[in-house]
Amino acid sequence: MEEIICQGCGVHIQTSFPDRAGYTPNAALDKETILCKRCFRLKHYNEIQDVSMSDDDFLKMVSQIRDKEGLVVHLVDIFDVDGTLVKSLSRIVGHKPVILAANKMDLLPKSTNRNKLIKWLRTTVKEAGISVEGVYLISSVKGHGMSDLTQAIDDHRNEKDVYIVGTTNVGKSTFINKLIQKTTGTENVITTSYFPGTTLGFIEIPLDDQNAALIDTPGIVNRKQIAHYISDNDLKIVTPKKEIKPRVYQLNNQQTLYFGGLARMDFNKGERQSFVCYFSNELSIHRTKLKNADHLLNEHRGGLLSPPDDETLRRIPELTEHTYRLEYEKMDIVFPGLGWVTVPGGNVTVTAHSPKGVHVSLRKSFI
Repeated sequence: MEEIICQGCGVHIQTSFPDRAGYTPNAALDKETILCKRCFRLKHYNEIQDVSMSDDDFLKMVSQIRDKEGLVVHLVDIFDVDGTLVKSLSRIVGHKPVILAANKMDLLPKSTNRNKLIKWLRTTVKEAGISVEGVYLISSVKGHGMSDLTQAIDDHRNEKDVYIVGTTNVGKSTFINKLIQKTTGTENVITTSYFPGTTLGFIEIPLDDQNAALIDTPGIVNRKQIAHYISDNDLKIVTPKKEIKPRVYQLNNQQTLYFGGLARMDFNKGERQSFVCYFSNELSIHRTKLKNADHLLNEHRGGLLSPPDDETLRRIPELTEHTYRLEYEKMDIVFPGLGWVTVPGGNVTVTAHSPKGVHVSLRKSFI
């Protein structure tokens, strides 16, 4: 196919990969004005759709704007910070000021200590080498926290462009639509403001009469997210849709918890105590004896231990394990993209099993 450019965002048109930048169906190539699917949905349906791009591809694209002035809003999923935090953000966007927006707060239990959570987020981004002007806890679906975030954006952008950066599956499209509604007071600003000529595959929405724009960037692919290894149907099961309800298990040592058949935690050593599980309410949790755990997985994965479904079983890597000894503080063992287990301190040894490449992490509990 000859090289065709989207007249909306300037990206190269392609007809093979619907989830990548520049996609348009073959039937649309005969039209006088050719738009990629993303721009078409924006213009005609007032929707911003996310498209995926690898870290390297994204870096090549944004290298042309690294030295331009503006503000970066980095959107992360509070339920999967490790999988959605772009640790190479500073390398990608240069020295622009950054605001961290932690999305999907409506999914956490109301007992969540917001101050501890903000402190933990600040520490996490600092360890990743990212300096932020502020951390905001929001829900783009419910609208919680959006007013404070909107004010912070206005305070820090200095009438310059605002770049929205995030991984795929982080809820960026819903966030941008809500942000525009908050900023302008109208739900139809995208359609009414749409204009062709934007470059680099970004979508620009005018913010004011100073030629500043809100700039939507394609979602960055992070292969550490479990979402890339499971079917769409299983993703719906493991992704919370409403406030998660903690599930408490009194365990003796030498017992195991399975989270569907996607991950597991073994209680190797310690006194009998409570383990609190924070996962999607739709994800089944199964308890068994450690000595039976391997047999149970081999015989019942995809059945009693479900998900995974057949498609996920074909795609998901084998489980790998990591052992932790927790002596004093109450800690969370985090399974990225799935949830976490709060483990009491006190000379406890546990082993976490997760798909290879989806790295389990440890953090101080903020609930």
